[in-house]
Amino acid sequence: MSGEITSDVMRQITRLHHYSKLASMQDDVVRKIDALANDCIQKHGSFHIVLTGGRTPQPVYLELRHINTDWQAWHVYLGDERCLPEGDAERNDSMALQAWLSHVAIPPEQLHLIPAHLGAEAGAESYAKVVADVESFDLVLLGLGEDGHIASLFPGHTHDAKATVVPVHHSPKPPLDRISLSAGTLGRGQHIWFLVSGEGKRQALNRWQQGDDIPASTICSTAGVDIFTDIDIGE
Repeated sequence: MSGEITSDVMRQITRLHHYSKLASMQDDVVRKIDALANDCIQKHGSFHIVLTGGRTPQPVYLELRHINTDWQAWHVYLGDERCLPEGDAERNDSMALQAWLSHVAIPPEQLHLIPAHLGAEAGAESYAKVVADVESFDLVLLGLGEDGHIASLFPGHTHDAKATVVPVHHSPKPPLDRISLSAGTLGRGQHIWFLVSGEGKRQALNRWQQGDDIPASTICSTAGVDIFTDIDIGE
């Protein structure tokens, strides 16, 4: 890791952690999740984490199945989901289950998956009741789209500002219908970590750090957010 940059973007404090290699970044994130989870479990008996989809976190999830932790204390949520049938390979929960969650002893009732097969509205309404019981998440993991989107919150889309979970229609990427935690709900993380990798994300990361109004800039936390990346935005 080459260093840390702190900036203030639209009242959003970001800390940028740069790695020379993607594998180094992913290994460090695994170590940090391991340490944070065990610290939370020791302090208050549980660990509540929100997962992100995409390719970048998959190697992280593969390694997390090997950490030494009390899986009985974990509660897992999803930041967003695609409205596809249960078990569909394109769902975010399918990737997380295959890479990690189905290989560890987290109680099934503590895997809080989004019922996106119900459709955007019904699924969002159902999941809102689940997250309503969570005052704050210990860790929220997020990615960054090439257009600056996070979870399934896309540029140009508007949602009910009071909603905790939102139905998403007309996604610029298939499928058209999705369900996403709102920006306000995602900002309820005690720790918010963005995992950003790939040359295609350089422009979005630059825009974000320059203060452009993109969905990533809407996630605000008093503790700030951390960006883990192998992209050198100084280039």
